Amino acid sequence: MNPTRAAKACQSVFETVSSTVIIEDDVLETLLTAILADGHLLLEDVPGTGKTLTAQTIATALNLDFNRIQFTPDLLPADITGTHVFNQETGEFRFREGPLFSNVILADEINRAPPKTQAALLEAMGESQVSVGDETRQLPDPFVVIATQNPVEQEGTFELPEAQRDRFMIKTSMGYPDRDGELELLDRRGDRTASEPEASPVTDLSTVRELLEVPESVRVESAVSEYIVDIARQTRDDDRVAVGISPRGIQRLYEASRAHAMLRGREYVVPDDIKAVVFETFEHRLVLNTETAVREIPKRDIVADAVAAVAVPAMDEL
Repeated sequence: MNPTRAAKACQSVFETVSSTVIIEDDVLETLLTAILADGHLLLEDVPGTGKTLTAQTIATALNLDFNRIQFTPDLLPADITGTHVFNQETGEFRFREGPLFSNVILADEINRAPPKTQAALLEAMGESQVSVGDETRQLPDPFVVIATQNPVEQEGTFELPEAQRDRFMIKTSMGYPDRDGELELLDRRGDRTASEPEASPVTDLSTVRELLEVPESVRVESAVSEYIVDIARQTRDDDRVAVGISPRGIQRLYEASRAHAMLRGREYVVPDDIKAVVFETFEHRLVLNTETAVREIPKRDIVADAVAAVAVPAMDEL
């Protein structure tokens, strides 16, 4: 499959999801970019913005298995990975799969789980596998985690460690719908005789796997690669930053920009692809120093300054 055909297939998914849930086009494009780049998503938003419905609708449109896990302080690693249970008939232990054994996982309120459970999820996200006892089991392919956390409520939560935040390719928020979108929600709610819009599969598992391979064929010229690296290195030289963008972060921006180019039907990456995903890819990876954190300087400003400090490669260089 080439990028042109892949873009058409993705457009069908885009139209199906946007006709079912109220979501801004740019946000939906960001979500699909992460999934097509074989990455994980962190949604930081207040309750009631449609995160669960959006995740479930995307999984339905892609015809992928979906599981929702409600993270709580008493959630144990075995509750998500699975465990061995004793079969009295055979006198043997057999493995019972946990909810992680699905294509798309909604990790709802991920920061409510204790560190030990978060560590089990970290292995799943990083290696697409889980370790139970002495056994290691592969998770389904593809495997995507869409995690949510509430930016306001902090009581009873455990802050995600830097290593786990770094495993998320993209962090974004859905935000509130615009005025027309909220009016449409009321129209749907007001007409009890009309059925709610429901998504239908527009692809299949084999096609999704093909789509995930297409970004690997998208060309990135050396000038664009240098552009990505220089933006990342600029964050490390910023006096307001304690820890800048890691090499893993550079790779994730590279992968996300190729997926974004594919969504546009192009076989090559241009600087605009990088600008479209750089904030969502870089912001959550920055660790600010104490003074900057106290002054509450937005991480977005730091990424914006890094982007502004690096010369954009001219199109004739590509």
